[in-house]
Amino acid sequence: MENMDLKIAQQAKMDNIVDIAKQLGLDAEDLELYGNYKAKISLDVQKKVANRPDGKVILVTAINPTPAGEGKSTTTVGLGQAFAKIGEKAIIALREPSFGPVMGVKGGAAGGGHAQVVPMEDLNLHFTGDLHAITTANNAISAIIDNHIHQGNALNIDPRRITWKRCLDMNDRALRQVVVGLGGIGNSLPREDGFNITVASEIMAVLCLAKDLHDLKTRVKRIVIGYTYDRKAVTVGDLGAEGAVTLILRDAVKPNLVQTLENTPALVHGGPFANIAHGCNSIIATNLARKLADYVITEAGFGADLGAEKFLNIKTAQAGFDPSAVVIVATIRALKMHGGVKKDALKEENVAALKDGLENLAKHIETIQAFNLPYVVAINHFVSDSDAEVKALADWLEQGNHPHALSRVWEKGGEGAIDLAKAVIHAIDHAKEPFKRLYQASDSLEDKIATIAKTVYGAKDVNYTKEAKTQLRKFKREGWDNLQVCMAKTQMSLSDDPKVYGRPKDFTITVRELRPSIGAGFIVALTGEMMTMPGLPKEPAAMQMDVDQDGNAKGLF
Repeated sequence: MENMDLKIAQQAKMDNIVDIAKQLGLDAEDLELYGNYKAKISLDVQKKVANRPDGKVILVTAINPTPAGEGKSTTTVGLGQAFAKIGEKAIIALREPSFGPVMGVKGGAAGGGHAQVVPMEDLNLHFTGDLHAITTANNAISAIIDNHIHQGNALNIDPRRITWKRCLDMNDRALRQVVVGLGGIGNSLPREDGFNITVASEIMAVLCLAKDLHDLKTRVKRIVIGYTYDRKAVTVGDLGAEGAVTLILRDAVKPNLVQTLENTPALVHGGPFANIAHGCNSIIATNLARKLADYVITEAGFGADLGAEKFLNIKTAQAGFDPSAVVIVATIRALKMHGGVKKDALKEENVAALKDGLENLAKHIETIQAFNLPYVVAINHFVSDSDAEVKALADWLEQGNHPHALSRVWEKGGEGAIDLAKAVIHAIDHAKEPFKRLYQASDSLEDKIATIAKTVYGAKDVNYTKEAKTQLRKFKREGWDNLQVCMAKTQMSLSDDPKVYGRPKDFTITVRELRPSIGAGFIVALTGEMMTMPGLPKEPAAMQMDVDQDGNAKGLF
């Protein structure tokens, strides 16, 4: 199926990107071209479209992912194509893929089958260089920190309390903990350091949460990089580095315009992970999309317990808009895994296991209901799904009065999601209650964390390590208690144990560490064994990749 995705993408008949822009009311001078099929949109367009009415934002989320896959990005792309097919002016807003997972196990993030964003090869490799710029900006801060200490340390930075890490857009477990500065006095002071994957860098977060270039610079300035010997926070602004960092990001902050296989416009910009970061594409791209179309179809990473929670509590609050509806993607294969079926037995019909796995879907529906948002469940159809399994899922949804529609976008593209698109519009038009977030800024950090753990995960309680308790007290003294919370948790389970499928009960979430992301405007709460630098699997996807004599990619998915 993966090779089929690449083959379909390589056969796409793309329109010139200038013509795609014209669909949105943009001119050639609004674009910075990267060849014929991708472009950056000038930030000047923000002013040009400021007086246009706001489009409705539709979030696509999912149940907890399993190795069986949910097809959330594929559904997002197919739904956007379906809106266009029924005559609605729609645009898709997605994240950029991280190079590490593309080389690892997850693969790309361009959708699949006949619901893909193209050029798929460019998107999954270097695209327009945004992630390279973010990596460079992050590592420029690291270089400036070590040089500052080497040159006399006027800020009195304690090398033992530097919290800023270097980054690399690759899964590389060997770089999680390193020692830098070896080799003598000319090579700076030896100290412990480490690497995050680029998409977990706070630079990625601030780029995705900034509203414009000025806001980006302001956010970069307040990033905390460590502490002095007397334990006072040191920021990028204290180092005087915010100007250089913003300059490095000058082009990366501009959203990227591409298209789908059916020539529907798509903005692909930014890409923080949802398990260790906030999991949403950029505010600049989403807010611009709201001015360029009547409907914006966007996604947030992993399940509703991660990406959707952060989209609804963090991103929309900072961006200044309320979403209109949510699509919850569920596959029969994944539901069967949540019901206890092993991956190698998923093609066998098992209605009983499907029914057991429905508890996971039920919890995610409850989460979206807690935000007072209308929703539609998308049954993402696979060829291995039996009629009995599809009927069992549809019957359960009918009995619970849950709006739903069958989605066949991998096979049929936009045509396969027309019923889903109509169901979403109906849900928006018949919404009865105003959207509400789960916590207020005035709530304490402990209360925010408890609200997320209990309301979204279904936990009975939250425990804190001794280190986390100390950090809570310190952050309150620093005045950071009113910031939002970004939970770092496994995507595989509602709990903080990746091996627990379904809907766990009577479990406790353990917060082992808190990290301030002051530029982003939130505190990261690390749970379980979450790491900010993934490793490659035993058989990386990279081992199947190649290029033919004509320069065409092979083995990319």
